[in-house]
Amino acid sequence: MGNIMKSSGFDLAPQNLEQAMQLANMICHSQLAPKNYMNKPEDTLVAMMMGHELGLNPLQSIQNIAVINGRPSIYGDALLALVQNSPVFGGITESFDESTMTATCTVWRKGGEKHTQTYSQKDAELAGLWGKQGPWKQHPKRMLAMRARGFGLRNQFADALAGLVTREEAEDMDRSERDITPQQSAPQVESKPALPVYTQEQFNENANKMANAISAGRKTPEDFIQMIESQFTLPDEIRQQIETIVDVAEEA
Repeated sequence: MGNIMKSSGFDLAPQNLEQAMQLANMICHSQLAPKNYMNKPEDTLVAMMMGHELGLNPLQSIQNIAVINGRPSIYGDALLALVQNSPVFGGITESFDESTMTATCTVWRKGGEKHTQTYSQKDAELAGLWGKQGPWKQHPKRMLAMRARGFGLRNQFADALAGLVTREEAEDMDRSERDITPQQSAPQVESKPALPVYTQEQFNENANKMANAISAGRKTPEDFIQMIESQFTLPDEIRQQIETIVDVAEEA
């Protein structure tokens, strides 16, 4: 993971996945880990990996990157910092019109044309966000500004952001997962024809043979029961007679 934190006097650069997982475990079980990373080594590792791609060390990664619904995202302020560190960053201006409740972000690359992105209260209403419990209700202006900033920066600096979205946007995404796998009908199981019932008359005809075989130790009652049930439906009363056939024969 590069020369991470060498300026601090030691190197926290894992050389393989095992070392990276050990570092993630250490960080997520420390008091420095944000609440959403506490005791979550897998999420911590994902944030570290994404942060490394953006030039952040492990601690900077977990402070600025959030894994929401399995997708890495970044705080709006950190998103701007990453873009400003890009060698092709030209400039940015942001404004807010309170009369129309519209946030505007204009951003450009060096030598490129200015790109302007707006996000208004009407946009938020159409998206079903306006008045939503949480930040949209507590800080609506900032949420509008973060949307305009996020869209503008992603449109112009996709290379610097590696596909990251702002945390504010990720939290508003529909987290429900749908199974789009085509449904297959269950295979039809051919029903087997019902077995004929083993009658009392059949048992009476074979009772002596069964008793002799069981008494001689050549067969057990269970052997006869299994043999009969392979061809017939065996009533409970006849099953009980087979299980006690030796005792009945001796009494007779």
